[in-house]
Amino acid sequence: MIHFVGAGPGAVDLITVRGAELLKRASTVVYAGSLVNPALLSFCPPSCVVLDSASMSLDEIILALQEGEARGGVTVRLHTGDPCLWGAIREQMDRLDELGISYDVVPGVSSFCAASAALRAELTRPGVSQSVILARQAGRTPVPDGQRLSDLARCGSTMVLFLSAGLVKEAVQELLDAGLPGSTPACAVYKASWPDERTAETTLDDLAGEMARLGMTKTTMILVGGALSRAPVQTSLLYDRSFGHGYRKSEE
Repeated sequence: MIHFVGAGPGAVDLITVRGAELLKRASTVVYAGSLVNPALLSFCPPSCVVLDSASMSLDEIILALQEGEARGGVTVRLHTGDPCLWGAIREQMDRLDELGISYDVVPGVSSFCAASAALRAELTRPGVSQSVILARQAGRTPVPDGQRLSDLARCGSTMVLFLSAGLVKEAVQELLDAGLPGSTPACAVYKASWPDERTAETTLDDLAGEMARLGMTKTTMILVGGALSRAPVQTSLLYDRSFGHGYRKSEE
């Protein structure tokens, strides 16, 4: 069986226990070297065959997984963050289905969760935003009709942009075109949870300039929306004395 494992956002201790245990038993690991922290490979036994897929094509990745399966033992395909987000795992699974090779998926901590933690931010706030949109700026890879940032931003949700640091000027313009004020809170987190993590808290108008000043050109998460404001929050009903639910009676 092939195990697709989410490595988490970068910090070694943010991989799941299940993922770490699979690495400890692995005989073959094919990891996304451009993004996965190589320190995670310290979990692997000395005899483990470790392959960096950063320069591999899909065909080469599948061949490496096939060869790992043929050797026996535990084969791990190690992806960054949580592999269900921009992990390109469906195309790998389709090939494995064709080959009759079984697989499973171990979820991981997504980089957007690590980014919000680095900012000490709550992405959903009462009266401000009760939804979060995970998206990316269209670039060489287009996005489907109706899913451009200018379309998605109009509902006022908190926006979390993956894979968009190199296109931040275009992303900002689309969000402004959608009607977001230039004063909208905007943040950037470089290499969330890594030792060299950096954060920036600014506004939509100033986001591109601040990211350029700090050298945030890659591996940077962009977050935009009113929920990121440092203004005092409206308290939720969850802990309100007057709000009763199945575990607590209302005091009014």
